[in-house]
Amino acid sequence: MPRRRQRHMPGSGSDGTEDSDSSAEREQTNSSESDGNLNKRQRLTRASTRRSQSSQDAPDLKRAADHDESPPLTPTGNAPSSESELDISSPNASHDESQAKDQANRDSDKDLSHRPKRRRCHETYNFNMKCPTPGCNSLGHLTGKHERHFAVSGCPLYHNLSADECKVKAISREKQEEEAKGQEENNSRHATRHQTPTSKQSKYKEQVAEMRKGRNSGLQKEQKEKHMEHRQTHSNTREPLLENITSEYDLELFRKAQARASEDLQEKLRIQGQITEGSNMIKTILFGRYELDTWYHSPYPEEYARLGRLYVCEFCLKYMKSQTILRRHMAKCVWKHPPGDEVYRKGGISVFEVDGKKNKIYCQNLCLLAKLFLDHKTLYYDVEPFLFYVMTEADNTGCHLVGYFSKEKNSFLNYNVSCILTMPQYMRQGFGKMLIDFSYLLSKVEEKVGSPERPLSDLGLISYRSYWKEVLLRYMYNFQGKEISIKEISQETAVNPVDIVSTLQSLQMLKYWKGKHLVLKRQDLIDEWRAKEIKRGNSNKTIDPSSLKWTPPKGT
Repeated sequence: MPRRRQRHMPGSGSDGTEDSDSSAEREQTNSSESDGNLNKRQRLTRASTRRSQSSQDAPDLKRAADHDESPPLTPTGNAPSSESELDISSPNASHDESQAKDQANRDSDKDLSHRPKRRRCHETYNFNMKCPTPGCNSLGHLTGKHERHFAVSGCPLYHNLSADECKVKAISREKQEEEAKGQEENNSRHATRHQTPTSKQSKYKEQVAEMRKGRNSGLQKEQKEKHMEHRQTHSNTREPLLENITSEYDLELFRKAQARASEDLQEKLRIQGQITEGSNMIKTILFGRYELDTWYHSPYPEEYARLGRLYVCEFCLKYMKSQTILRRHMAKCVWKHPPGDEVYRKGGISVFEVDGKKNKIYCQNLCLLAKLFLDHKTLYYDVEPFLFYVMTEADNTGCHLVGYFSKEKNSFLNYNVSCILTMPQYMRQGFGKMLIDFSYLLSKVEEKVGSPERPLSDLGLISYRSYWKEVLLRYMYNFQGKEISIKEISQETAVNPVDIVSTLQSLQMLKYWKGKHLVLKRQDLIDEWRAKEIKRGNSNKTIDPSSLKWTPPKGT
């Protein structure tokens, strides 16, 4: 059986011995190797000559080294074959060598193409978001720590500053904070229970008092004209000029507070996902015959969120990528109302009770839709422990979603609402109070005292305070007794006593006198509420308890 021939690099062997077949080949190639060694020595001589010549022009060599790197070595330690095969004896050797070096540099650049490009910013942004200040390009930040901003609170232009000025102020603030930390550490080492101010603290206090004494008592005529011109030019789109109004020390304290507040807002936006790695935000949704602008980020799947526009079926709440898909879906969608049991109907208003365990997909889609308009909502997918009460308005095409509230099946703290939402197209029409009133109607049927789960959103807090005020004033208008008891109010209205007390305090109807809390019956507020009721007339935006067909669920 013939022996398999192995190729060896010159001067190398796998086990320190030589095969008989390869020795004959090596004898034939001795002459070519000697020529190659001669060429290598000649190249080394030329290279050393070039290095000695180029050493006289060091700056040019340094600049060239920044742009052109020497070709990488092969695993054997030799230069690439494009250079090793050059014939120095040819008259065009220098030209060929330069061409070979250019080719090697291009090859090395190709080898580095797989490396990721460096990013200029440390964080990525959703560039569809823009600062609302007119004329602002969203660059810079009031804190001097971020490359972009999307809110007025972080806009340097709104605060009559430039991005560079904000960066300079940020550096000075950091130095002051470091010095303050160093002083605190030194003071903490020698802290006593009743420590007197140090000499530095006393000196600093005197400096602050001196700076505040030196502030101007009023604006001069030129400064007043400048302030008035600024106000007339920019109106409410810019912050008023603050120079010469107070001392530089107090103005700097105010600027620090502004920067701190804008930093907190920037962090809040980052938590919500509007400023994050690969950020996506849905800006508009097509919902029935309405196109709605969204308010907050909602965790829809990334393939849908990155589109910026979503198409939602108003009956089954499925979300789609295009209007064509929505049109095809609507042609075959058999849903015309929410799933579950219809527990209330009066006129065109209906309320459906949807179990999160039985209709999981619908409830998850409802939560994702609600997050687009709610700030504090954190529950999206764990819907099984909740019941959803969906309010709709009916016409000849179906039951259109007006709003909803969710409620825990077994609430330890007797919360009657976990999350509540009125769709934007139905806001300021009385539907929010109807949803709240319906939740308390269910609590009355259950013979419990209810309260909404905290924290409430801004709009939710306004709606609940307005509802509690109306309930209390109606109760006092109809009250004929001598003494008003908070416990009796709570039992009749199903409102938690804590909410009743907070509402009475806001209305200045609660007074502490001779060791007791007294409820005052303010006739002016009652008359004002009664006048509004008469002007409103018999509105159909009220809940009729006789139209409720519902029994409390037993267990889960």
